[in-house]
Amino acid sequence: MDYYSKNNLVSGSGTAIIRIITGLLMAYHGFEIFDTKLMHDYAQWDMFKELPMGLVLVYLGKGAELLAGLLLALGLFTRFAAIMIAVTMLGITFFVGHGRFWYEDQHPFLFVLLALIFFLNGGGSWSLDSKKEKRIG
Repeated sequence: MDYYSKNNLVSGSGTAIIRIITGLLMAYHGFEIFDTKLMHDYAQWDMFKELPMGLVLVYLGKGAELLAGLLLALGLFTRFAAIMIAVTMLGITFFVGHGRFWYEDQHPFLFVLLALIFFLNGGGSWSLDSKKEKRIG
């Protein structure tokens, strides 16, 4: 095995590990959907309280975090999951947060950047997407 092949193998495995960890972290945030009191507390934040269906929006956001996180961790429909994460985290960065992604709202914006990487690269070799492609192709 030459240097390039070996380096590509390590890079693919490293990317898969980062994808899985990112997905699990996102799903962890999404599991808050099962805490009714916390969800109602989020709905009392000013940006949601002013909306006619603020609680629904809170549940949609947490549901997207949970579903997209699980999909990303599994590498199933990876690009779709990445779009869900990017859109949700952009909403948090600019609607819930103050849009100061260079300082105050870095955490959700970093999820946006990670999601873009997985959107561009797909699930990689350690994904259910790749198993599906091998079976079809």
